[in-house]
Amino acid sequence: MSTCATASRDLAEPLAGTAATARTWLLLEQPGPWGAKALTSSHLDPELGRALEKAAKGTGVRIALIRRPGRHADCHATARHQVYVGHTVPGRTWLRGTVLDDPRQLLDLDFTALGAGDHGGFGDPHTGDPLALVCTNGKRDRCCALLGRPLAAALAASGAEGAWETTHLGGHRFSPTMLVLPHGYAYGRMETPAVKEILDAARAGRVLAEGCRGNSAWERPGQAAELAVREAAKEEAADALRVVATDRADAAAAVDGETPHWEVTVAHADGRRWRVTVAQRASLPPRPESCGAALASPARMDVVVVEGIPEGADGPTYEIPATVASE
Repeated sequence: MSTCATASRDLAEPLAGTAATARTWLLLEQPGPWGAKALTSSHLDPELGRALEKAAKGTGVRIALIRRPGRHADCHATARHQVYVGHTVPGRTWLRGTVLDDPRQLLDLDFTALGAGDHGGFGDPHTGDPLALVCTNGKRDRCCALLGRPLAAALAASGAEGAWETTHLGGHRFSPTMLVLPHGYAYGRMETPAVKEILDAARAGRVLAEGCRGNSAWERPGQAAELAVREAAKEEAADALRVVATDRADAAAAVDGETPHWEVTVAHADGRRWRVTVAQRASLPPRPESCGAALASPARMDVVVVEGIPEGADGPTYEIPATVASE
């Protein structure tokens, strides 16, 4: 039986520039089954789910439910909830966690501050393994269950303490999909050996570009641009690069007669900068973006050119702060 993930893989649809966008992730443990819209269709109080959605809207915070890999019987409940909050902007990344008896306490958080990178003293710094969050929400798309659950189970069996199942990460057709925190890089079409390498690199503060969809801190053009610079500069340090400007070009300046396109400035902590031209094009031939959906031509982010900006040229720069908010 053909699936959206099979079609995407067979058509070699590019992964770069497809990550869900969020400067900050709020992860709430909620065992048991999840519906397609998990915050309001799980064992979490739907009224609380709606309130959390409202509180996070427009703040740069994305909320997801998580659970440990394994069977999820409908009667399974928990008296306590593990919660993580992680900020993903390079140079300012942090990941903190706590356990709550009542998830309604999350409504007391300042979501605007969280999105801006201020944790306000929430919880304690996470000092364990990087979190490997694998999308397994089969009610959203069957590929996430068929491909995501075996990957999450294999990671847990391998001893990866940071392995969790999570709700929607976007891009069902790239299943199995995974988000790695604290640095916020998303991956697609994952297999267990590759994930182990990615997590080993994350422990050392490095990013592996193979299979990477981008950093969730950036919009899609910035995600593609940053990954292109990583490849060109052979840079793996997670905090080395930052998107400092994304300028939408007008139709008169379109690349190859296509619109839209962007000029993205990527800066290195050592002072180097690059200008990256990214064009949005339609993926052809048409394919389903989700299992059972009509054929479509999803947008893709194509890097047209990467060019270094001469030293001393005007433009935004990036320096890693001397202190970060997690301290």
